[in-house]
Amino acid sequence: MKNAIEVRNIVKTFGDFTAVKGISFAVAEGEIFGLLGPNGAGKSTLIRMMTTLIPPTSGTVLVDGFDVVTQSDDVRRAIGVIPQAMTSDLDLSVYENLLIFAKLYGVPRQKRTSLIKDLLAAVELTQWADKQVKNLSGGMRRRVEIARGLVHEPHVFFLDEPTTGLDPVSRVAVWEMLHKIKGERDLTILITTHYMDEADKLCDRIAIVDHGELKALDSPMTLKASI
Repeated sequence: MKNAIEVRNIVKTFGDFTAVKGISFAVAEGEIFGLLGPNGAGKSTLIRMMTTLIPPTSGTVLVDGFDVVTQSDDVRRAIGVIPQAMTSDLDLSVYENLLIFAKLYGVPRQKRTSLIKDLLAAVELTQWADKQVKNLSGGMRRRVEIARGLVHEPHVFFLDEPTTGLDPVSRVAVWEMLHKIKGERDLTILITTHYMDEADKLCDRIAIVDHGELKALDSPMTLKASI
């Protein structure tokens, strides 16, 4: 099976501090892969390197076959990213938020309307399409961001702590939404989380990261059986 993400002996230092210490792993196409660890473990630094926001100090990262340093534009076209902070424009409608991203990514005009309509249906926000985002609950805003991140039909989808700050019902709704979208699309998903139940429910495999090191990597079932 082809790998959608390959991380090879990656290191990131900030001055004298080493945030990521020689981590290696691969994510297969079509997999939901989790980076699990406490705050400050190095998860966000890892995801920022994989999404071309910061360069690695050493090591190599390939995403969808492209090198994050030498082919960063190709990587950016191939990925969708949902950052930890909510970033949708509160004064625009749900539809307008998706439309702006479709235009920024160069989605052809004739394709935009049907694509956005399908995405709104996928995240169950069709009846909210014309409502301003500031009128939505936290869980619904997260669903807007998931739809927005998929508007250019990426191959690899990164979510940095997607349910932080959501109530338990909204968290479960987001998990179900991701499983549903994954089932309908040719998509590889990588999520970071510090919630064990989230990693267990969502992920095919989990990498446990702490103090910048990879401590364990396996399926949730195998990890639970070994502890």
